Amino acid sequence: MEGDAEYILPTETKYIGEMKDGMFHGQGTLYFPNGSRFDAVWEKGLVVKGTYTFSDGLQYDTENWHYCDSYDRRFYTEICYGLKPAGISQLTNMDPPRKIPPGCYDCGDGFYNPNTRIVKDYNYRFLRNADDDEHEWIVRTCRKGWDETMGPEPKS
Repeated sequence: MEGDAEYILPTETKYIGEMKDGMFHGQGTLYFPNGSRFDAVWEKGLVVKGTYTFSDGLQYDTENWHYCDSYDRRFYTEICYGLKPAGISQLTNMDPPRKIPPGCYDCGDGFYNPNTRIVKDYNYRFLRNADDDEHEWIVRTCRKGWDETMGPEPKS
């Protein structure tokens, strides 16, 4: 492939840009299925310089990254649109948050089922099998779709 190209990878990530000898070369953008993108200058398939933009418009900055760090734990949507009134929590950057299937976890790129150890995307298509390290990290840190009653049992 040579010149201007549009190439779709098996992951449904799309590249639109220049190519040379079958490799990304020159200006080009990777468009990811989750709505984020990576605009870059490529040389023989390698990134020379690039900018990653999340699906909500937040642009990653390697020098001055201040989003959701130890000093400011607000989500990007809270930075853009303000905080909710006291007593109303925002659980994720997406508001309202996704509904997680009972017993599963939202691991950022899909839902994780700890019984099968499979991560499926938000359209329930297979993404990957989780190894032991990823399983432990997801169970320890990610938001769960509860499969158990919290608080007092409802009266029958």
